[in-house]
Amino acid sequence: MSAPGRLPDAPGAALVVIPALNEEGKIGRVVRKVSREPVKTVLVVDDGSRDATAREAREAGATVISHPVNRGVGAAIRTGIDFALENGYEIVIVVSGDDQHEPAEIPRVLSALADPAVHLVQGSRRLPGGRTEAMPVMRFLLVRVYSWLLRRLSGFPYTDGTNGFRAFKVSLLHDGRIDLWQPWLDTYELEPYLLFKAATCGFGVREVPVTIRYANGDPAQWTKMKPFRDWWRIARPLVFLALGLRR
Repeated sequence: MSAPGRLPDAPGAALVVIPALNEEGKIGRVVRKVSREPVKTVLVVDDGSRDATAREAREAGATVISHPVNRGVGAAIRTGIDFALENGYEIVIVVSGDDQHEPAEIPRVLSALADPAVHLVQGSRRLPGGRTEAMPVMRFLLVRVYSWLLRRLSGFPYTDGTNGFRAFKVSLLHDGRIDLWQPWLDTYELEPYLLFKAATCGFGVREVPVTIRYANGDPAQWTKMKPFRDWWRIARPLVFLALGLRR
């Protein structure tokens, strides 16, 4: 599927997209926090959850779209983007459904995006003013190594390439060099693909400091990534794009 060729007329309405998989007990809290911020709609994309994620999100006030089966976080974010395109939103903000991010920092992200020269804002826990709580050692190392690789290959000085808190102008997606609707971007590939493309296609990118909280350092509570398999999934867009193997 391709993005529509024209952005519908609309005010600068912001849509928050929250991809979620089995986040019962967390998703309602996230939705309520986000709903207090200056956004028009909170959309939870339930990616085939086997628990009450969808019901809890609706009860908290979110609009919910459910995938009948688990398709991957990239596919879930893309479903949210499709919703934004179909309904005339001009800004998409992505936050996690597991309560890692601090929705009270959304105004900071939107403020940076208000600059006409900025098209994508990436959250960074490593900038001054950013903060990390209970970060596991392995994740610390992964963030450092991956961000170094992203900097080298994209040419933009990203400090936190694995942070899922970001916002972008929907108009960015009307550039023919950016195609988020490729099937190979269904899992963890879509987000690094977007970061790489935004930087290398000449769009304005800015990082802002944000907070990330890990649940007492327990991986079972804050990540669904599988070592090695999913690490490769977040790395391969950079490798493939830098070598010209994908577009």
